[in-house]
Parts: sequence; structure tokens; C-alpha cells
Amino acid sequence: MIRVDRDRFLEEGFLVLRGMISPRDLDVLRRSYETLVDRQRSIWTDEAVGGKAPADVWRASAQPRLNLTRPPDLGDRETAPAFAFWLHENVQGVSSVLLDEDDAPPTEMMLMCNPVRDHGPARWHRDFYPPLNCPLMAYADDILESGPRYVQWNVPLYDDNVLWVVPGSHVRRNTPEENASMSSDPRSPVPGGVQTRLQAGDGVVYILPILHWGSNYSTKMRRTIHGGFARLTHWHTTAWIEQLAPSARDICLRWHERAAGYMNYGEAALRAVLAADAGAYRSALDVLHPGRGEKSVVKSTICLSKTARHIYNQHCVDPDGLSAPETLGIESVHPMTLQWGRPLGDRFTPEEAEVLWARFKPVDDLMQSDENQLLPGFQGGETRYYFEEVPPALTPDNWYASWTSGCIGNGASLS
Repeated sequence: MIRVDRDRFLEEGFLVLRGMISPRDLDVLRRSYETLVDRQRSIWTDEAVGGKAPADVWRASAQPRLNLTRPPDLGDRETAPAFAFWLHENVQGVSSVLLDEDDAPPTEMMLMCNPVRDHGPARWHRDFYPPLNCPLMAYADDILESGPRYVQWNVPLYDDNVLWVVPGSHVRRNTPEENASMSSDPRSPVPGGVQTRLQAGDGVVYILPILHWGSNYSTKMRRTIHGGFARLTHWHTTAWIEQLAPSARDICLRWHERAAGYMNYGEAALRAVLAADAGAYRSALDVLHPGRGEKSVVKSTICLSKTARHIYNQHCVDPDGLSAPETLGIESVHPMTLQWGRPLGDRFTPEEAEVLWARFKPVDDLMQSDENQLLPGFQGGETRYYFEEVPPALTPDNWYASWTSGCIGNGASLS
């Protein structure tokens, strides 16, 4: 396994690793991934011609992207190396070290491709939208306290200079200079930005929500493997596992079974809230994220407030009265933010959903301002949810007390 400097990774938020993939493996991966590209491109074209999609993704997108863990399942024996790549010691092994996990599984397995016409630069951004997750500093404080929960990779099969990052931005707010630059021109270099300059077979691994930029989506050949690793994962398709060699198949089946079991602890955390049992709540979170501190409890509680809202909407709100994002929230499965979608919601009754949301609603209320919020460098649009700050009143003890007192400090009530 290639050696890595975890301390530097935690400080700067990224590492460039040279020569991760041998020339021989690179040739195999190019063939496997190009076969997958051909299959997916044909599907996109057929969907557009048949009226199942508004446009041909391959021809219209600035960054055509394959997602191997979502339908359609494109895997077979010929393309198995593209999936087995995610078990390589220089990827999975390195990710486990950086996450301080014994056996970290991959999350989504993707491939980023060049467009058929020049689209130029994208916008600087963080892969992060607070209404779906938590304020930036809740995420950052958790990383500072206990290390990252997720690491993300770009591994190019051909030379790739597209990605820029801002070192250290994964654990801090935007600076005034960054905000001014992105407000003036979000498609140009920002102060302190670094171009990763990857050669074929190199890799860059980074910690979200680092500030980063896709600097030029041109027609230059691009086949860059993209995805990540996390303790909590989910694959929407799994038939590809059967195409792997027996040893790799056993590893992936183990990961898949373990990931499915974590939903039980998500349910246990929510049922502890229903029972007003703070100790059981913390115990369930400790299984999901062992060794985490108080900042982790705050972050997880904010994330679970979203889950509680989705479960309430699933059971207690007329579907016709829900917005598109609210409907999507009911179905969304994203264990890294403690969302398991409808399968988790189905485990609760409407009566339980009402009590659960009543317990979490003060958290959700506390995350919102009276005025719309918006900052440069974040995904999504205006919202009343805070982008950066966690209100000081939100502490685990204050929230536990709200189960009987009706409010968090001087903040939101349980009405």
C-alpha cells in the first residue's frame, strides 16, 4: 500500500498521491471503463429518442457521469475490473487509514467524462447544502474533533488538470477574500486555490466540504474515476457483486450486509428519542460513529432532525401538499447523513412519527433564521437555514432537556 501522511491530510484537507495505478492496471481499467461508457451512452441515447428523457445526457451534459452503483446495472465479467478497482489497497486501504477505520467500504462508484462540446469552467463550490445536512461548522467541528467520516477520490485514467482545491477550507468558513472573489466571478481562481495537476494513474483524495473547482470542462479526453469511502454506505444496485472474483465478492457482500445492519441503529437512536432515553440515544450513535465526541452528537442530531421530518411527512402529510424536495427527502437513502429513506420510515407508525417530529422540531427551528440565507460557494439556493453557524443553544444536554421542558434554552418551543 502506498504511504500517506494522515496529519497533512487532516490539516490541508487533501493529498495528491502519485503513481497509484500501475501502467498494466491502467490499461485494464481503461478498457473496462470504456466498455461501461459505451453501454451507458447507448442507454442515454435510447432514452432520449424514446422520450423517456428530455435530452441525451451524453450530448447535453457538461460532465457526463456514470454511476456504477445505481441503475441500470452495467456490470459483467468483462467490466469487473472497474468495480474491483475500489478494493485496491491504494484506494480502499488508504481510505481506511485516512478515515481511521479498520475496513472502510466504498460509497458510490462513478466515472466523470468529458463533454462532446466545450462547457468551460464550473463554479467554485463545496459539495454541501446545509438544509439537507447541517451548518458548515457543525460538519467542520466534527472533523476537527474526531476526523472525517467520508473521503472522496478523483483518479484519472488520462492526464487531468481540471480539479482545483483550497487547502484547509474543509474545516473553516469562507474568508472575506474568497467570498468577494466568488461573488465577482465564481468561475475563476480564488485566492489560495491549488491546481491538482494529475497524471494518468495518480489520485487525489480529499475531505468534504473542501472548497473546490472544476476549472475547465472541455472536449479533451477525460475518464476520471470518482467516488468515496465511508463507514455508513449504501449501494442502489448489487448485481455487479456476483461478477467479481470470489474473494472480492465475499468482501463486498460483507460490506453490503454490514451497511444494511446500520439502519437498525438509526432506528434505535430514533426510538431512544421516543422513549426520552438520552443514554440509549448516545449508545446508538456510538455504534454508528464509534469514538465520537459532543460535536459529533450535535451534527448527528441535526441530521436526524431531517430524518424525523421525512418520516413525519411520509406518515402525516398529504402527499399532494408536499414540495418536490420534501417528496425526494422521503425516498432519499443517504446513510452518511443518517437518512435511510422510506424503508426506515416504514418502521414507525403515524403516531410515533408525530411524537418523533415534535421532539426534533426545536432542533430544526433553531437551525433557521427569520431571513433568507445564501453564501457564495455553496450548492443550492436561498433558504432560511443557516449556512455556517450552529446556534450556541444547541447542545446535547439542552436538547435532552427539551424533551420535558418544551424548548431548547431560550430557543424553539415544542408547539
